[in-house]
Amino acid sequence: MKLEHGKKLLFIGDSITDCDRQRPDGEGLFGATGKGYVTLVDAFLQSSYPELGIRVVNMGVSGNTVRDLASRWETDVTDRKPDWLSVMIGINDVWRQFDTPFITDWHVLPEEYETTLRELVRRTQPSVSGLVLMTPFYLEPNRSDAMRARMDQYGAIVRKIAEEHGTLFVDTQAAFDKVLKTLYPGTLAWDRVHPTQAGHMVLARAFLNAVGFDWNR
Repeated sequence: MKLEHGKKLLFIGDSITDCDRQRPDGEGLFGATGKGYVTLVDAFLQSSYPELGIRVVNMGVSGNTVRDLASRWETDVTDRKPDWLSVMIGINDVWRQFDTPFITDWHVLPEEYETTLRELVRRTQPSVSGLVLMTPFYLEPNRSDAMRARMDQYGAIVRKIAEEHGTLFVDTQAAFDKVLKTLYPGTLAWDRVHPTQAGHMVLARAFLNAVGFDWNR
C-alpha cells in the first residue's frame, strides 16, 4: 500500500469526480465526498485500512476542463496542501467538441490540454508525496467511433505525461473496456459519460489497484 499514515488524499476533476460533493470543502460527514468513485475509495480505505487514517478530499467541479482546473489550482490544490493528489480531467475537453461543435471557445484541443496538464503536474509534483494521473474515458467499445477515438488521444497524452514525470497512471478506459466486453454501454452510462454506481466502482477499483490496495484485507 503506497498511501501512508495520516496523509491527505485530494481528488480533482470534473462531474465524474464531483458527484454532488459538499461545497466548499469536499470532506466531512453525510456524503460530503459525493456519490461517486471518490466516496467508494474513501469507504474502502476506511474499512480496510482504518489504522492509516487517510483523509480524503473531493475537489471535483461539474463541467470542468483542464483550463478550468488551471484557473482554480491555487485555491483547490496548492492552498489545501495535499500529500497525495489524483487528477482525472479531459472528458469535457473532448465532449464540448462534439456536443457544441460551433462554440469553439469552449473547446480545449490536444495541444492546450497537454501543455496545461503538464504544467500543473510540473508545478505540483515537488510538493506532494504521490501523484496519480487518471485518463478520461468514453463508454463506447467501438474504437472507431469519433468521440471514442478522440478520447483515446487525450488518454494517450495523460499516459505520456505520467511516464515523463514518473507519476502513477490509471487507464480508466482500459478498465471500462473489460466490462464493456459483456455489458451494453447504456447499462453503465446512458450518455456514455456519467457512470452508474457500478461504473464508479470500476473507477474506484482501478485507482485502488494503482496505489497497491490489498483486496484480501
